Amino acid sequence: MHYKRYCRPTVREALRAVKEELGPSALVLSTRKVRAPGLRGLMGGVVVEVTAAAARPEVSEERISRTAGRLDLRIKNMAARLTASGLDAPIAERVARHPALQQRGAGTAAMRQALADTLAAAAATDNDFAPVEVFIGPPGVGKTTTIAKIAAQARATQAMRVGLVAADAFRVGAIEQLRLYADIIGSPFATARSGGELAAAIDGGRRPLLVDTAGRSPRDAASAEILDVLAGREGVRRHLVLPATTTPAQARRILERFDTARPDRLVLTRLDEADTIAPLVGVLTECGLPISYLANGQNVPDDLQRATPAALAGWVLGEAAMGACA
Repeated sequence: MHYKRYCRPTVREALRAVKEELGPSALVLSTRKVRAPGLRGLMGGVVVEVTAAAARPEVSEERISRTAGRLDLRIKNMAARLTASGLDAPIAERVARHPALQQRGAGTAAMRQALADTLAAAAATDNDFAPVEVFIGPPGVGKTTTIAKIAAQARATQAMRVGLVAADAFRVGAIEQLRLYADIIGSPFATARSGGELAAAIDGGRRPLLVDTAGRSPRDAASAEILDVLAGREGVRRHLVLPATTTPAQARRILERFDTARPDRLVLTRLDEADTIAPLVGVLTECGLPISYLANGQNVPDDLQRATPAALAGWVLGEAAMGACA
């Protein structure tokens, strides 16, 4: 059977294209919304993608019906297994309908591909540094260690010295920890205990600049002062740091709590403590924040990687911790 994908602005137009090219007997295997190509996609535009198969002329309508029935049953069974593993039902069905899983005997590689394609929009595609990268989130989620890993990797792989700023008037230990990492990798370091000190550090700091913040609510007066300084500046990107061990309900509360900080991206930490991120996939996709980094341990700089669709698929399958998704 010959599979083909059609991307059109609407379902009606996509189905018309299927009928015109593959004929009225074509089988529609899946329908989903995907990022539009080119600049429109970069601006958040979407199109409808329909995957269809051309039925062979000699195959009877009765046989086509039986084949479609078996396919539907296989999709339902696959979706049920994925839901049992922790994926939200709508996402599980999207994965189950992926063409890679429609072949008889489809295995782990096909599942990995189906997950990667389904989660493609959840991975940040821009790997360049913004002039100022700010890391926010609750206490103890790994903000300071994540910043140290990023700075150390930039130094080791790109010979780039990034600036580090501890914008924290509360955690003396975190300030000294970041100062120690800065000394080791040769990065400029500054502390900022107020909005004025942060503004001065940003104005006089090296680019790119990585800013660590206190693990306090954005509604806290001191945190609000820091965030107000950042809100009025261009070239600032905010990463909300979220542990992979967080439950979906906890993740939603954290996202709501830090919504006023206007995060642009997510960082997942403590992946080494989670068997799978499947239960979080629904929250991660519905919040609309692409994931920039994945952290899976305390080792600096090794336990950190850029988020990619393949990496996310590996962590959903529980393979990445075993090196299946480097």
